[in-house]
Amino acid sequence: MMDIFSFLIGAACVAGLGWLASRRFGFLAQTVDDYSGGPEFNVREVLNGALLCDGIIYGPTGRVASRFTARFDATWEGNDGVMREQFIYDSGSEQHREWRLSVDNTGRIRAEADDLVGSGTGRQAGSGVRLKYCIRLPEGGGGHVLDVVDWMYLLDNGTVMNRSQFRKFGIKVGELVATIRPDPSVAAQRKAA
Repeated sequence: MMDIFSFLIGAACVAGLGWLASRRFGFLAQTVDDYSGGPEFNVREVLNGALLCDGIIYGPTGRVASRFTARFDATWEGNDGVMREQFIYDSGSEQHREWRLSVDNTGRIRAEADDLVGSGTGRQAGSGVRLKYCIRLPEGGGGHVLDVVDWMYLLDNGTVMNRSQFRKFGIKVGELVATIRPDPSVAAQRKAA
C-alpha cells in the first residue's frame, strides 16, 4: 500500500512541476513587455485593410490536423475596428468570422466575436500582441469551449506571425501557426488608382 501511495505522490509532484515549468518558462509565460524592442505593433495600423493569411492547425498529438488560407478585411474608426475573416480549409470547407475590436490609448484590447464566450482581452506593446479568450467550437468540431492564448509578433518586413494555443482544463489540445500580411493585389490596385 505504501508503494502505491509513494507512486501517486511522486506522479503528482512531477505533474505539478511540469505545470509550473510551463507557466514559468513556456508559451504561457510570455508577457508583452518581453517584446519592447523591434518594430512597433499598432493593431489599428498593422491589422488594417485587405490582408492575406496562411496557416496550419496542429491537433492534440502535435501532428498537422488542418491547413488553411484566409482573406481578412479590417476597418477602423478611431479606436474601434471590425475584422471580417473568410477561411478556406484543406478539406474544402469555409468559415466566416467577424472580430469586433477596441484598443485604448494604453494598448489594452477588448475583442468580441460571435463564437466567443464572453469578451477577449489583450494588450499590445512593442512588437507583440497577446489576446486571451474562450472560444466555442462549431458543432462539427464538438462544440467544446476552449481557452485560447493568441500571440502575434510583428516582423521587420510587416508580416505578422501568429501562434495560438488552445487548452481544455489546462491541457493543450491544439495549436495554430499562421502568417498575416497585406494583400499585394489590393495595394497594387490602390497604387494604380
